[in-house]
Amino acid sequence: MADERVADLAAPEGPVDLVAGPDVRPALFADEEYAARLRAVRARMTEQGLSALVVTDPANLFYLTGYDAWSFYTPQLLFVPAEGDLLLFLREMDANGAFRTARLHPEQIVGYPERYVHRPHLHPFDWVAFALRRRGQVAPAARACVGLEMDSHFFSPKGYRSLVNALPEWTLVDAFDIVNWVRAVKSPAEIQYMRTAARVTTAAMQAAIDTIEPGVPQYRVAAQIARAQAEGVDGAWGDFPAMVPMLPTGASADTPHLTWSDRVLREGDAVVVELAGVHRRYHVPLARTVMLGPPTAELGLLEEAVASGLEAVLDVTAAGVPVRELASTWNWAIAEFGLEKPSRLGYSVGIGYPPDWGERTISIRSEDESVLTENMTFHLICGMWMTGYGYEVSESIRITTDGTESLTSFPRALIRK
Repeated sequence: MADERVADLAAPEGPVDLVAGPDVRPALFADEEYAARLRAVRARMTEQGLSALVVTDPANLFYLTGYDAWSFYTPQLLFVPAEGDLLLFLREMDANGAFRTARLHPEQIVGYPERYVHRPHLHPFDWVAFALRRRGQVAPAARACVGLEMDSHFFSPKGYRSLVNALPEWTLVDAFDIVNWVRAVKSPAEIQYMRTAARVTTAAMQAAIDTIEPGVPQYRVAAQIARAQAEGVDGAWGDFPAMVPMLPTGASADTPHLTWSDRVLREGDAVVVELAGVHRRYHVPLARTVMLGPPTAELGLLEEAVASGLEAVLDVTAAGVPVRELASTWNWAIAEFGLEKPSRLGYSVGIGYPPDWGERTISIRSEDESVLTENMTFHLICGMWMTGYGYEVSESIRITTDGTESLTSFPRALIRK
């Protein structure tokens, strides 16, 4: 078995063509920006007493290396030692072309054999662990704890067990989303990508509003949103979103994360639309509610309460403000209307891959101890889910030194048709 594994570690046959061209994507950011990200991650690793970090979240792989492909449904792993080169482990068929997006040298991209994919008694991380041992990475990492992204959507219990069994020298601990927290503050270049994504968001939301009419099935609305999300607008093409459009309608608008069916829209329906425009993996979410006909008194109350609460929150938001103050401001504002919102008011956003566009770091709620910093970006989602009806308005914002920048400019009222 050992000889067979050694053979697997051989380099792919033939040279890898790294000549720039239309099929090798240019770097999205300057080399120094990628270097600064890695320095920031390693500084946090030092603070947490980590000798190495195992990264499995595709958004974090993208952030640190630029790697971008729909390969995250099979195990993949970025090994980040305290010093030295990163190593990206992927399924062999993906690793062979990873240089087309990843800002890594070919020797830093390693493919595991196909026979490790979807096997009941094997896992790709069995092979990865052996590869790390062959490269002399196991002993240095054993000097302290090795951090894992324990809450990553694509890090399975079976993968964890494989690392534990194959690397008994390592003390594996939760890294508490180190890379996600570094991502929370965006660079100027990232902010510009989000502004571009916001143009896609605007086009997609307008497509939804234009399509929503009595007699139209929900799937047709979803189709027009998807078209606009991919097509984008001049100078702002659309990438695939981490989440599909949400279209809670009528009585089911009391349930926030419903998608679509063949349900036909009717006069008197309130249709909640939540979607995101995406460019270069950067997401700008937006939610609005479209009313077909006159709104009920209950919906009118929600419209008024949400408008008051959102305005109050935006008025107090700026760099240096504690996150809990935003939640408190919102809670007091809607309490004046006899309402409360048990769920969080918003969350940090940016890079996204399925199944979520949130960053899993800051949540806008009363117990969050974070403090706002310039160039953090949030989805403020003022969703009110009652019984038999609901209402949503949201904004994606950038934190500035003295306030906020709203990334889109849709009217914040109930949209009446």
